Amino acid sequence: MGNRVSKVVTRTGDTGTSGLADGSRHPKTDARFVAMGDLDELNCQLGLLLALELPTRFAHALTTIQQRLFDIGGELAYPAHHALSDVQVEQLETWIETFNSELPPLKEFVLPGGGSLGAQAHLARAVARRAERSLWVAHEQAPCNPASLRYLNRLSDLLFVIARHLARAHGGEVLWQPIPRG
Repeated sequence: MGNRVSKVVTRTGDTGTSGLADGSRHPKTDARFVAMGDLDELNCQLGLLLALELPTRFAHALTTIQQRLFDIGGELAYPAHHALSDVQVEQLETWIETFNSELPPLKEFVLPGGGSLGAQAHLARAVARRAERSLWVAHEQAPCNPASLRYLNRLSDLLFVIARHLARAHGGEVLWQPIPRG
């Protein structure tokens, strides 16, 4: 494989446009670039979570997910390309079911927190939700891969389940306490 980035400073974006893999140029505010940025931020959040001491099974899942997020970014950069399929969505669903089956049912909403690991996983979950919304906005402008839209929806669910595990193991879950009535 040849070099993907041979020159870092290109000056091609100095006028407020950026290029897709097909060579077309669009405003940096285009919904595809916003979604790419949100995917990048999500991937960075996962990288930060992975830099902490995680159980191997969660680290394996998150490392795999980082690769798939890059694939979704590639789909945005090259609109004719679809990398993800239902196979990747089903993998997330399997992890969700497996990890969630080990947790007690929730009787209240969970607040972000529960130690640094749980809090970091909750932050990644919130960024995943934003990335999903951004991808839907891009999809409204130009159709995106439906499997990628489903993938991001399931990803935030998985991150919620992982956050619960991490919080319970490192400080305890923080449950919402509604204002008493009366």
